[in-house]
Amino acid sequence: MPGPEFMAPALFLAGIFFFNFTSRLLIAPLMPVIEEDLSLGHGAAGGLFLFITIGYFTSMAGAGFITSRITHKSTIVLSSAALGFALVASALSTGASGMYAGMTFVGMAAGLYLPSGIATLTSLVDQRRWGMAVAIHELAPNMGFVIAPVASNLLLAPLGWRGILLLTGILALAAGILHLFFGRGGEFPGTPPNPTTINRYFSTREAWIMVVLFGLAIAGSLGIYTMLPLFLVSSHSLSMGEANTLVTLSRISGIGMTFAAGWAADRFGLRQVILAVLFATGITSLMIGLLSGPWLTVAVFLQPAFAVSFFPAGFSALSRIGGDAQARNVAVSSTVPLGFILGGGLVPAGIGLSGDLGAFSAGITITGALIVAGAFLTFLLRIPR
Repeated sequence: MPGPEFMAPALFLAGIFFFNFTSRLLIAPLMPVIEEDLSLGHGAAGGLFLFITIGYFTSMAGAGFITSRITHKSTIVLSSAALGFALVASALSTGASGMYAGMTFVGMAAGLYLPSGIATLTSLVDQRRWGMAVAIHELAPNMGFVIAPVASNLLLAPLGWRGILLLTGILALAAGILHLFFGRGGEFPGTPPNPTTINRYFSTREAWIMVVLFGLAIAGSLGIYTMLPLFLVSSHSLSMGEANTLVTLSRISGIGMTFAAGWAADRFGLRQVILAVLFATGITSLMIGLLSGPWLTVAVFLQPAFAVSFFPAGFSALSRIGGDAQARNVAVSSTVPLGFILGGGLVPAGIGLSGDLGAFSAGITITGALIVAGAFLTFLLRIPR
């Protein structure tokens, strides 16, 4: 699909992805209230994201079994519908155990989307424009990072945190219905994750490097973000409104940076962009953990601008390594779940545990150091042209 014609389907998929991503993100700005209502400690609160990630890992790893039978388009619709019902169930939960179960099902429903979304998008776009197309798709999480705290601040008083989850569930269900009738592309099955296909993929060095790189990128973007409002409230004495406002404003730059990263990936090469943005993400994450006062504010603004810039180049590299259109969902559904376990599950839980031990800053500092060190793995990465 030449020229700007890919923008309409890319934007449509980005709308689906927005609710998919925001549903997993929304409890972060609400965490201080959820902690108090459910009587959770910092570690237990961070564990909610681990349960989301476990569900996400499980369904994404097995998504190929579904897409091989009902096509990518139908899988996207199924994901949105199941996500809506899971959010409604979470909103109606009466205790911590019900919330953990609800978040697990939220992760499972959300995990079905990404392999089919990426396979659909890349089938509609010429390979030379993948960087920019993925950048448009990545508007969804970046808008989610900005809108989730704003919506939480505006809607918390009239709806409460349960009402916010309920409303998001209804909107996710509506997005799936719209895609059923108006969505383009994805009218082909995926490749089931049979052992031969998976073994062939993971027999390459690139597959394991991509798992680590995605884990580090998710740690820098989602992992730190999920615990940042709680960190600012607990360790730097900000109010919940001040923390959410600061986090919201810091994420606005990510919208423009995503397009810049997509252009840079197409212009300068995927490996060079991946190295640069991961290194910068790690350094600015270190700054968040080590600094305070005005310098902390500077670090909070700089870090997300670099963190979100990984994904246009990262998904483009993963699609090239994955092979043809039908096999790309196997690469995505094999790599991204493992990355989410590392960056979106273990990192928030670890940062929360460090908070319980009175060392919140140390948890974020260690995360930043790991991202800096892991960035140099890109020197070992070979990406097919």
